Amino acid sequence: MLPTRLCIIRKLPSVLAKTLTSGIHASPGLPDMSEVRSKLRDIVGASTNWRDHVQAMQERKALHTLLAKRQEDLPPRRMKDSYLEVILPLGSQPEIREKYLNVHNTVRFGRILEDLDSLGVLICYTHTKKEMQQRSPLSIVTALVDKINHIMVLESLACLVLVVSDLPPVTRNICLVDLCQKIIHPDCDIKFTGNVSWVGKTSMEVRMHMLQLHDGDYSPVLDATFVMVARDPENKRPAFVNPLIPESPEEEEIFKQGELNKLKRIEFSTASLLKMAPTAEERNIVHDIFLNTLDTRQEGEGTVSFQSRKLPPNSVWMEDAKLKGLQICHPEERNIFNRIFGGFLMRKAFELGWATACSYGGSRPFIVSVDDIMFQKPVEVGSLLLLSGQVCYTEKNYIQIRVHSEVYNANTREHHTTNIFHFTFISENEVPQVVPKTYGGKVHVVFRWEATLYCSHERNLTGTGCCSSSAAACCLGKSYH
Repeated sequence: MLPTRLCIIRKLPSVLAKTLTSGIHASPGLPDMSEVRSKLRDIVGASTNWRDHVQAMQERKALHTLLAKRQEDLPPRRMKDSYLEVILPLGSQPEIREKYLNVHNTVRFGRILEDLDSLGVLICYTHTKKEMQQRSPLSIVTALVDKINHIMVLESLACLVLVVSDLPPVTRNICLVDLCQKIIHPDCDIKFTGNVSWVGKTSMEVRMHMLQLHDGDYSPVLDATFVMVARDPENKRPAFVNPLIPESPEEEEIFKQGELNKLKRIEFSTASLLKMAPTAEERNIVHDIFLNTLDTRQEGEGTVSFQSRKLPPNSVWMEDAKLKGLQICHPEERNIFNRIFGGFLMRKAFELGWATACSYGGSRPFIVSVDDIMFQKPVEVGSLLLLSGQVCYTEKNYIQIRVHSEVYNANTREHHTTNIFHFTFISENEVPQVVPKTYGGKVHVVFRWEATLYCSHERNLTGTGCCSSSAAACCLGKSYH
């Protein structure tokens, strides 16, 4: 029997679609992703030529007069007002397929992240659209990706855990991999749907669903929740957006969940291990790890020190579980506001995270959850983008990866964090345990940082009960969402 939370997630897309499409009939030809991006350029007046970008941004300054002084001055919207359906014709238009293919002949998840980001922005512009207004004065940008969960993986693993939990590891791993390999087909059309599900004063939560065509029907593949913020035409100050009015009990529930998501994000931020000390249980975990890595061969001579360390069997030091990458940010990757496209940043971070998990586990990893992608600062065109992937926590076949993104200013020699990404992968094989190493003397701070990462990600993975009872629960993301 599926866990209650899993059942709710599985049913949500159909309930939401039924609610929003009541009385609405989709046209036979849905727009594709290229039309989405073209529409976004038209809405903000973005130039397709890099040499004209300065003039285009200067023209947007004149749109300041169109901004609302108060949210109450804007007409309320309904959820179905922003509802969009977009097609990715991998099956019906094979010529676009290669852009989405990876070496395993499956769909590149990084490309899906790019498409979700573009669609999320267009959904928000649809929510805030004014009749008879050709260009929007709003600059709508992605603030964070709350969560992305694979529906098909979730359901399959939930059923599978009860069946194969007692099987030998090799057999269990083969079963898990077989399920994961059948997630996103490269030769079947994909449909994205979504709408604004919650609105604050200047921010909007967008829920999107990805479905794929099989045997004439669209089956759910994943759910995604993005948070977008509206800013002025120059992307300097917050700007008000239209309020949202739920029209049915189902929409009321969706809106309340959006409000809860906001409160949980605030709660989680204040409970971060960078702000709050580890719990007693977490301190015991870290201390146990420390004791298990002490080299006690000279204990009788009283010479044991913090720097006498040994690696436990089937383990890897955290400092050795890293990969790094560098990206020069060319104009080709700019967004409609002439900064680097957030979807591109997500794709590059995911690919580094995947490579980190692959290198660490020694076998092909599969993405099961994306959480807490925070966009802290925009990335300017021409920046040197430094990406660092770190294995932070492992449990059986699961690997949690944190990717830190920063820009380097060659003139000032300064580094600035721009994004932080969190990915959970499942590997074909059981993976070694990652272990924080240093604890003492000058390297005490390093251990505290490694231990903070370890505990933070241990919270993320075990907070859903994955490690203790159900491997399926991990795929559902963190319990604080």
